[in-house]
Order: sequence, then C-alpha cells, then structure tokens
Amino acid sequence: MEVVWGRLLMDTFQESTFRDRPSTFAKDGKRIWLFPQLPKGKLYNIRRIIAWTLLIFFYLAPFLKFRGEPLIFLNFLERKFVLFGNTFYPQDFHLLVLAVIALIVFIVLFTVIYGRIFCGWICPQTVFLEFLYRPIEHLIDGNPKNQKKLAEQEMDFLKAIKRVLKHGIYLIISFFTILTFITYVTGTAKGGQILHEWPMQRFGILMGVMAFTAIHYFVFAWFREQVCTMVCPYGRLQGVMLDENTIQVAYDYKRGEPRGKGENSLKGDCINCFKCVEVCPAGIDIRNGTQLECINCTACIDACNSVMKKIRNPSGLIRLASEKSISEGKSIRFNGRVIAYSLVLLVLLSVITYLFTIRGDVEITINRSPGTMFQEYGTDRYSNLYNLQMVNKTNSETDIELKLLSPEGEIILMGDPLKTAKGEVANRDFLIVLKKEQVVRSNIHLEIGVLEKGKQIEKISTTFVGPNALDK
Repeated sequence: MEVVWGRLLMDTFQESTFRDRPSTFAKDGKRIWLFPQLPKGKLYNIRRIIAWTLLIFFYLAPFLKFRGEPLIFLNFLERKFVLFGNTFYPQDFHLLVLAVIALIVFIVLFTVIYGRIFCGWICPQTVFLEFLYRPIEHLIDGNPKNQKKLAEQEMDFLKAIKRVLKHGIYLIISFFTILTFITYVTGTAKGGQILHEWPMQRFGILMGVMAFTAIHYFVFAWFREQVCTMVCPYGRLQGVMLDENTIQVAYDYKRGEPRGKGENSLKGDCINCFKCVEVCPAGIDIRNGTQLECINCTACIDACNSVMKKIRNPSGLIRLASEKSISEGKSIRFNGRVIAYSLVLLVLLSVITYLFTIRGDVEITINRSPGTMFQEYGTDRYSNLYNLQMVNKTNSETDIELKLLSPEGEIILMGDPLKTAKGEVANRDFLIVLKKEQVVRSNIHLEIGVLEKGKQIEKISTTFVGPNALDK
C-alpha cells in the first residue's frame, strides 16, 4: 500500500512540475545554447539608450576631469577615492559603510516593489552581453536561425573566418575593458606609463591583465546567461523578496488562456506564436509564470505587443504587473513590508545626506600627547603638549591657523606652519599655555577654533591638565 501511494505522489508531482531544471540544461545535463532574437520595440529602445549611456560613461569616466581630479578614481593602494570631484580618505570610512547599507536596503526595497528590473536594465552583465557582445554575434553570424545552423555544421573555411573574427573582437573588447578597470585604480597617467613599459617591465601586471581578460572573455563569450542563474546571489535571493504585490514582467493568463489561433470565441488572446520565447535572453516561457531565470528585461513585452498590434488586439497581454493585480483585477497596492523598507531607506538616505553635508574639506584631530603632564612655562604659566593630525580633502593647498577661543591663552605651534598640499596628511605638535591663576582645577575644558583665511571652519573641544587645586 505504501509503495502504491508513493508512486501516486511521484506521478502527481511530475504532472504538476513543468520544469525541474534551469532552462539552459538538457535532461542529460548538457548545456543548451540559446540563440535569442534581438528584440524591437519602445521598451528595448529605452533600454538601449540606458545601456549605451552606461557603457560610454564606463569607458570615459577615468579620463574625464572634474575639479582637477578624475571623475571616478578608486585608488585602493593609497586608500584614496574620488567620486565626482569629492575626495574620500580612510577617515570617511563610516560614510562608505552607511552608503553600502543604504544600497543593500535600496536593492531589497526596489526588488520588493519592481522585481528584477535592475538585472534587465542596469546590471553590467546584461548591459555588456545584450548590448555589446550579442549584437556583434548577430552582425557576424546572422539571425538566430543562421547562428544555430552555423553552430551545428562542421568546421569549414567560412565558419572558421566567422569564429576568428567574432572571438577576436570579443578578446579585444575584453582586453580594453580590463585596461579601463586598471585606469580606475591607477589613474590615466600611471596607466599610460604601465602600458608604455610593457612587455619588458611590469610583467606581473601584464600577466594579471591577461588573466582577467581571459575571465571576462569566458563570461561573455561562453558562460553568458548562466551567470545570472548559477553564480549571481541576487538571482537566488529574489525568491524571498518577491510576493504577490511585486511589479514584474507577467503574463495575463486570464486574458490569454486558452491559447490558440482561430475565430472561436472561447479562445484567449494568446495565439501561441512563441515570439516571447524567441526573444528571451534566458530561454524561458514567461507564460509559465515567474521563474528563477527571468531578469525582467521586458523583451517579451515588446515582442508580444508587436503581435497584438498585428492581430488588432489590445497590447499588454504580457506587461509589468503584479500577480494580485492580474488574479483579482485590483490596482497595485503597497503592503506593510514595502512601507517599512521605505522608511528605513528614507532614514538612511537622510543620515548619509546630512553626513555628506557636514563633511568638511579639512579634517583635524587634536589629542593631548599621551603620557605627558603639565609643565611650568616660565614662572607664571603652565603648558600642555598636544598632537594634531590634519587631512586635506580638497584638491588645492590649504593654510590653517589655530586660535584658542576659551579660556584666554596662547597656542604655540612647533615645526612648520599648517600648510598642506591636496590629499596630504600632516602631523604637528603644539603647546597650549595658560596662566597659573586660570588653572583652578586639575582638568580645564578648552575650545580651539580652526581658521582658514581668517574664517572659522571648525571648533574642537579638548582638555588642559593642571595641578590639583590642593597641591597648589
């Protein structure tokens, strides 16, 4: 009896499961190569504009200057980072941590509301593959039908020429992409110097570039859409972030079913043309519902809308919608989880905006020199020794002065003046001298003003140590 019941359960499971493996895996575990048709339509045109804007920005950003610095400069070795003219140092690490936290919360919030729009519209994997590598493949190998025929045929002279040409272009793109990454880290001047010294010098860097070029080429020439389903953690996490209110690429099964062509009034709007499948870069059928591979690229929306237009049916059979809006015919509503994420994101963005606003161009830290006590300075005054560290976050030289605001006293700087070049970190020692009659306690509160060009830009609090009142 148990054996029969187990078989019944297995049969039921198999009948209710339309697919038990990724779309690019065959039953025997072999790779199924995808040859998607390049989509056409309004949404694809918008995606193309966004993609090419991102690509142009990526390749040009290290060479563009703003306030005398590269637009983006990520010098991990010297721990100096420049973003749109603003220079950040290790002292700004807390801003980076908060920005990363805000970004993670934003991705979660955005996914809860709009699904994986990031994957299909902005993700570098999609941008490079669908708008750079894939169009080159179509240009050289032809349409999907010709691509498949070329892949299955034996190697001949024409196929060899096409393969060498296509993969040669792929390698060139990968090489210059990795060089661009290096320029982000080294800067254009040093990057040009490294190129000039190859191959006789800096051979290790050359080998590193070649290795990363090979990885980049492998990802976009062979691994392709499998990155999104097998490697990317975001694709795996989407299942716990989506719900029935999430806006995503969805098939209106109430309107489309039952599928089929003909004048029968019982037929739905879907004519089973498979155009939505032909353009899908993940090789899925969106009519089967939300699936792991779907990146919300909206290619199937454009394809379906073009068919609906030809057969004079309303567009939107496949559209951006939530499961609830399709099943119940209700408008999209934001649930409690979305509101909670929005509030957290709003608080984080407010805090980060505030911290960036109060972030000064010069950061000064003043501490009393450790292990030192007060000293007599002449016959009627006491002195304390202090250490000062100053970070110039601007792109020009700074000239700073210190002034004792309270109580009345004198600051005596030891060594060079407080002048620092751009990005320089300066360390100085100085004395604060107070009259003996002012030191009425063993611990006196001090206010020190930081002045630039006679204008106070910061106020720092510290303490002055004197003798105990009972010891006087």
